[in-house]
Formats: sequence, structure tokens, C-alpha cells
Amino acid sequence: MVWHERRQPYGMNRVNILGEAMDGLGRWYVAVPPFLIVGFLAALFFLTGAGQERLQEASERLQKSALREQAIDQLQASLSRSVATQRSFLLTGDQKFLKNYDEYVADVEPRLERLRLAYTGSDSNFADMHTLHVLIGKRLADLAMIVAIQKAQGTSAAVALVKTSVGSDTGEAINDMLEQFRDREFLEHSAAQESWSRSLILSRWITVAGTIFNMLLVGVAARLVYMDMRRRTLQTAELRDQKLQLEREAEELNRELVELSTHLQNVAERERAVLARELHDELGGLLVGARMDISWAEQHLAKDDPDMKQRLHRVQQNLSAGVDLKRRIIEELRPTLLDNVGLFAALRWQLKETCGRAGLKCIESYPDDEPKLTSEAAIALFRIAQEAFTNILKHSAAKSMDITLDMGGDAIVMQISDDGKGIPASRLTAIGSHGFASMRHRVRALGGRLDVRSPASGGTTLLVQIPAINALQRVAEPAPIQDSPSKI
Repeated sequence: MVWHERRQPYGMNRVNILGEAMDGLGRWYVAVPPFLIVGFLAALFFLTGAGQERLQEASERLQKSALREQAIDQLQASLSRSVATQRSFLLTGDQKFLKNYDEYVADVEPRLERLRLAYTGSDSNFADMHTLHVLIGKRLADLAMIVAIQKAQGTSAAVALVKTSVGSDTGEAINDMLEQFRDREFLEHSAAQESWSRSLILSRWITVAGTIFNMLLVGVAARLVYMDMRRRTLQTAELRDQKLQLEREAEELNRELVELSTHLQNVAERERAVLARELHDELGGLLVGARMDISWAEQHLAKDDPDMKQRLHRVQQNLSAGVDLKRRIIEELRPTLLDNVGLFAALRWQLKETCGRAGLKCIESYPDDEPKLTSEAAIALFRIAQEAFTNILKHSAAKSMDITLDMGGDAIVMQISDDGKGIPASRLTAIGSHGFASMRHRVRALGGRLDVRSPASGGTTLLVQIPAINALQRVAEPAPIQDSPSKI
């Protein structure tokens, strides 16, 4: 028996150390970058939103400033056109200019209201708007008064009034105030434009910085994922090496167990053969001597004594029964037919004994020429058949069985069938099924295959296939030790 030192497979300690060192990190170092990326994207979203709000505010300031400038220009243009058409009417007296004057004067009020609405909410310009409103009202009143004088007193009086300071001072004040408004709007527009530019640049820098930082986080995450994948790959490789090592050890152990079991079976067969030979030689000799002595006593001592003769005859019968028992025991231990005549003869004798005791209908089929089997193959096939016959008698409740042995191509095939109740599939691999385990081992030791089929309809078929190269004799084997013929 070979003793093995159980060593931990190579690399297992390293895997355990690596796993213990990395598993603690593995719980967070792969998960943290995605959380950072998500958190950063959320922050970037809010920052971008704030930047967009700033841009929106700056755009609204620009838009309001542009609307105010447009309102100032439109108001000033309406006042200028009102003055121009009024003077054209004074110089020409053409009613067309008077009509245009009335239209332009009517347009001044809406323009002024639009400008007032544009400055709504601006407390700093509220007073100036009030002053502008008063000045424009006065200016329009002066223009209306000049037109009325022209209609009442004539063109000369109206022109003379125009040449005075009536209306000119108010017009200059209005123009100065509108210029002040325009200057303030220019400054507001410049400030809004600058704020918009700063907000745009800031948003762009935030976007660029966020993109770069996000790319860095993605790179870090990819690196960490790669490290984790590499670690897992190394662990997988180590586990694969361990598996291969364990498989090699299992195969080695299985091979040792098969060799040990085969050795034990061979030893058991040899011990049976030795025991059978000793029983035949020694016990057989004793029984032969006893029967010879009893026969002599019957001839010389029991002639005139019927009671003695009857007792000696009974002893003679008991000795005959002992001889028969000795023969059965020897055949069970080591069939002499197997060693002296061959496998087919041994199987015929065993089948006859089995069917005779159980009253079964038996059919057997063998090739015309018996192949020259090795002693290991012959005893294995005989023991398998013997075990199968025993199982049929004990468990199947069969009424008939048959055995077929044939050379199937490059294999020796033996099939044993019965019409019994079958075998549950669970019993074939049960731990306590030593009979099937012994059959499987004998077949496996010869490189063969054992197949047991039990269909639902009933019955059992046992099929044994052994490669011919492992069962047939390659060279002339020494002849088995034959028992000397019995004298009884």
C-alpha cells in the first residue's frame, strides 16, 4: 500500500492571501468611481444649470436694454417727425403735412408709454421718466399752440412764435434727457454684454473642466475595473490549477484504489484456490480413508450384527453427504471446471445448478469455439455471472433467464437477462449494493463497461463488454494448477 502525504495544492495559499487582501478592497474600490462619476455629473448638471441661468439673466438684460434703446429711438423719432411736419405745414400751409403732423403727434403718446413700461421696476429712472413725461406733454402743447395760432392769426404770427424760444428750450431738454437715457442704456448694455460674456466663458470652462475630470474618473474607473478583472482572472487561473491538481490527485487515488481492490480480489481468488485445493487434498484424503475403513468394517465386523451393519451404513451415507458438501464448497470457492475445462463449461454448470435449485427456465448461448481467455478475464466473467444469478434468485422473482456470450467485434460481450420485476435505478448506485459495485470493479479493472437496464415493463438485462485485447491471451500462459482426480 502506498502512503501519500496530503499537501495543499500549489498556489492555494497565494490565492487565499490575495483574496483576503483584495476582497476587502473589492467591496468599494470598484464601486466608488461610479458613485464619484454620478456625483460629479450631478454637480456638473447643477453648475451648468446655474451657468445657464446666469446666461439667461444676462440675455434678458441685453434684451431689455435693446428694447429700451429702441423705445428711446422711436420716441425721439416720433417727436422729430412731429416737429418737422409741423414746420412744413407752417411754411407751406399744405394740409397733407398737417395730417401727417396729427398722425405723428398721436404716435408720441404710445411710444412714451412703451418707454415707461420698459423702465417699469427701475426706481432710479422713475423720476426721470416723470420729468420726461412732463416735458413731452409741454412740447406737444407748444406745438399744438403754434398750429392753433397759424390757423387763427396766420402763418407769419406762427413763424414769428417759432423763432422765439417757445418750444425750443423744451425740445432741447427732451433731447438732453433722451441722450441721458441712451447713455445709461449704453452702459447697461455694455455691462449686460460683459456679464453675458463672462457667464459664457465660465460655463465653457466648467464644461471643459467637467469633461476632463469626468474623463479622468472614467479612466480611473476603467483602470480599477481592469485591475479587478485581472485579479479575478488570476484567481480563476489559480482555481483552475487547483482543480487540475485535485483532479490529478483524485485520479491517482482512484487508480490506487482500483489497483488495491484488484489486488485484494486477486488475493481473495488465490486464497480461495489454495483453500479449495487444501480441502480437496487433505479433507478429501481424510474422507476417502474414513470410507475405506467403514467399508472394511462392514465386510468383517457387521456380518452377523444387523444393528452394527445399519449404523455403519448410516455413517457411510453421512460420509457421502460430506463428500458432496466438500465438492460444492470447492466449486464455490474455485470452480474446477473453470481451470480444467474452461469458462463455458463452468458457466453451464453454474447455470444448471442455479436453475435446478430454483426451478427456472434457462437458455444459454455460446460461440462454437471458446476463445482463449486470460485467467483474470475468465474468473471475472464467471464471478459476474455468479453474482447475477444470485441476485436473480434473491430479488427478481423471475420465471426464466438466459445468458449469451459472444465475440462482438473487438470485444467480448456477455448478456444476462431475466423476466423478473426489475431493479430500481436507485439501487444500482446505492452504497450498500456491494454486488453491483464488485461487478463494476471487475469490469473496470479489465477496461470494460457494465450496463444494467431495467425497463418499466419489467425484467433486467445485464450487459458486460470487455475489450478483447484485455481479455484474450497474448502469449502462452502457464497452465493452471489442476486438482488430482478424486477417488470418491
